[in-house]
Amino acid sequence: MKHDFSIDGREISVKSPPYIIAEISANHNGSIKRAKETIKAAKNAGADAVKIQTYTPDTMTIKHSSDDFIFNDGLWKGRTLYDLYTEAFTPFEWHKELFDYANNLGITIFSSPFDESAVDLLKNLNSPAYKIASFEIVDLPLISYIAKTKKPILMSTGMASLNEIREAIDTAKANGCTKIAIFHCISSYPTPLKEANIQAILKLKKEFNVHVGLSDHTLGNTASLVATSLGAPLIEKHFTLSRKDGGVDSPFSLEPHELVKLIKDINLAFSALGTKNNIRSNVETQNKSFRRSLYFVDDIKKGEIITKLHVRRIRPGLGLPPKYYKNVIGSKCLLDAKKGDRVTFNHFTLK
Repeated sequence: MKHDFSIDGREISVKSPPYIIAEISANHNGSIKRAKETIKAAKNAGADAVKIQTYTPDTMTIKHSSDDFIFNDGLWKGRTLYDLYTEAFTPFEWHKELFDYANNLGITIFSSPFDESAVDLLKNLNSPAYKIASFEIVDLPLISYIAKTKKPILMSTGMASLNEIREAIDTAKANGCTKIAIFHCISSYPTPLKEANIQAILKLKKEFNVHVGLSDHTLGNTASLVATSLGAPLIEKHFTLSRKDGGVDSPFSLEPHELVKLIKDINLAFSALGTKNNIRSNVETQNKSFRRSLYFVDDIKKGEIITKLHVRRIRPGLGLPPKYYKNVIGSKCLLDAKKGDRVTFNHFTLK
């Protein structure tokens, strides 16, 4: 398809199994050692890529405690923006070490940059793609800056209107990016399954004619499997070594054994999709012999009239299809036939 593209040599296409991204985000819990262990665990689980986030508290917000700068509800209720980002950010100094580590392991790594300085850092590290976080999809100057790298851009659409999504895609294209995919995303942490609205993938695909994946903040695998069944070629899930260790994003993150199961189930779901161009599976061919067909159930001589006593519709299905039964009954038999012979067109004249 014209909007297929590759990330680090891996094709993003409805013809390929979904591209699985393990989002580490803040689940390093302030430790580069844990960040590396999480990358390795994602690799061992079978993820195609790990994603980090590139910002500092000062590139995200200012240190202020007025109501404007405090979360009013949700998982982080009562915390200031600056306090949250101070706990969650991945230091710029870690990035080269993490990129080198992932590359040596053989798993793709890229990031969500939140300002131009982050893009510059990632560009120097030869990031193979860039992710636009849901909250940044309205930051058109940032999207414009990223698009000029000519690398693939993946955009989450949480909270965005169709017009805002269109503006973001148009901005990326206008600044030289031709490899674009978007993620259906509900920016609620965690997202109740009944609010996942997975069918929106179909609407977004029709509206924007780009690949539409799922950035899944629900608990469990159901939403991702439903998205796979609707043709989503990318799935992103937050990932942690252990939820019990805590952390900003841990309550809605998968653990390693859960990621293994997710990937296995997604690949099985993808294999079950098959192709719309062939409604029959090859495995059915051998069972055609168990259909009914026309057989002689009594001996008959050439010239005799074939009656219901001579021919029945029985299994196996190696004779003529039952639709010819009425043509056969009452016809003159043109050849001798014995009980157990298949009825063929040579035995009667087709009216």
